[in-house]
Amino acid sequence: MSEFVFKLPDLGEGTVEAEIVEWHVEPGDEVLEEQIIVDVMTDKANVELPAPVSGRVLRTSGEPGDMVAVGAALIVIETDADAPAAQPAVQPPMREESESVPPATDQMAVQDAAVASADDVRTDEDVHVEQEPVQTPARVVTASSPSSAPAATNESPRTRPVLASPALRRRAKEAGVELSSVPGSGPKGRVTRQDLDSYLAGTQRPAANAPLPDETVTEQKVIGVRRVIAQRMVQSKTEIPHFAYVEEVDVTELESLRRHLSEANQRKLSILPFIATALVRALASFPQCNAHYDVEKGVLRRFSAVHLGIAAQTPDGLKVPVVKNAQSLDLWGLSDAIAAVAETARSGSASRDALTGSSITITSLGRMGGVVTTPVINYPEVGIIGVNKVLERPMVVDGAVVVRSMMNLSSSFDHRFVDGFDAAAMIQQIKGLLEHPASLFIPTTAD
Repeated sequence: MSEFVFKLPDLGEGTVEAEIVEWHVEPGDEVLEEQIIVDVMTDKANVELPAPVSGRVLRTSGEPGDMVAVGAALIVIETDADAPAAQPAVQPPMREESESVPPATDQMAVQDAAVASADDVRTDEDVHVEQEPVQTPARVVTASSPSSAPAATNESPRTRPVLASPALRRRAKEAGVELSSVPGSGPKGRVTRQDLDSYLAGTQRPAANAPLPDETVTEQKVIGVRRVIAQRMVQSKTEIPHFAYVEEVDVTELESLRRHLSEANQRKLSILPFIATALVRALASFPQCNAHYDVEKGVLRRFSAVHLGIAAQTPDGLKVPVVKNAQSLDLWGLSDAIAAVAETARSGSASRDALTGSSITITSLGRMGGVVTTPVINYPEVGIIGVNKVLERPMVVDGAVVVRSMMNLSSSFDHRFVDGFDAAAMIQQIKGLLEHPASLFIPTTAD
C-alpha cells in the first residue's frame, strides 16, 4: 500500500488559486482512475478534476467555497500499487488558444438580465467551460471531454462514475435525485439536461391536497459562479459611475419587416440582429462607447472592431458569449452568429475565447423584458444596451391616435468616459435606424 497525494494543478492563464465548488467523494470512498472527484472554479471556468489513480480516499482538504493555492494538497488516495508519494506541485499550463481579440472581459458577466435574443435565446443548459486536457498524472479535464470518460470495467453502469456537468450535479442534488439512477444519453453515457428533465417529469408529484410541510429556513453558501457574479456586480457598481438613458422606439415597421423576412426565407429571425446591426452602425460615430477602461494603467482602450457580448442566463449563472467582429457581418450573418454562440452556451461547449473579449454588451429579458431596466455594465466595458419587450400601445401619429408596436431601449454608460449628450445621441441614432429599417441596408460612407 502507498499514499498518493493529489495537488491542485496549474490550470493555466496564470491561475494561482481555485475555489472548491463541490466534492464528489469523501474519506473512505473507493475511486477509479479518471473518476471525477472534485469541481473547482477559477476566474475563467469551472473545471472537473478526475482521480489520477484508483484507490481508497484517505482524506480531503478544503470545503466548498474555500480557496486552494496551486500546488496545495487536495486529496490523499491509498493505492495498491507503488505510487509516487506526491505529484509535482505545479503542472504544465494548458495550451492557450490564439488571441486576436482585445483583452477579455470576464465571462461571468455582471448583467442583471438574460438574453441571447429578444425572442427566445434564454439559455437553460448547464454551462461550464471546457478546458484543454493536461497530459500529466493529474489531468485537468471536463466531463464532456472524451478523455474524461471512465476507464472500461466490467462493472454495471450504476457503479461507474457518472458523467455530468457541475451545474447538473447541483441541480440533481437539490432535487434529491441520484444521478446514477438517471439514464444518460450523451457520449460515454453522459447525463444531459434533457435526461434529467425527462427523469424528473416521470417521478411522482405530491398530491395537490397534500399537507404543507413546516416552514424551514435554509442557508446556502455563496460559492462558484454565483460568488464570481456577486464580486463582479460589486466591482462594476462600486468602480463605475453608472448613468442610465431610456428611449422608446416605434418598431412597427421593423416588426413588419422581420416577419416578412422570416416567412420569405423560412428562417426564424428575431429582433436582436436588427438591434445589433443598428448598434454596430452607431458605434462608428461613437467609438468612446466601444471601449474598455484599464484601471491599473489609467488607459481608455477604444476598439475599431465590435466584439458584441450577448448576455445569457443559465442555471449556473450569467454568461456572455461573444460575437467577434460583428461589424463584418450582415443581418443574416449576425442572426446565425448569435444563434451559434447561444447554442454553445446552452450545450456547455463554449471555449474560453468564445466567452471572453466583448467590447460592448446587449442584454435583455426576452419576452419578460418589462418596460424599463437599469442594466449593470459588464466590467471593464463602458456601455451596455438593454432591450425591453415590444408592446402595442396607443400613440399619436399625425394628430390621430393609432396602435403602434413600441419598445424601450434601456442603456447604461460609464459617466467618466461617456458624456450624457453622446450617450443620448448614440441611442437616438439607433432609434432612427430601427424606426426606418430600410436604412439598415443602405451602405454608408464608413462602409
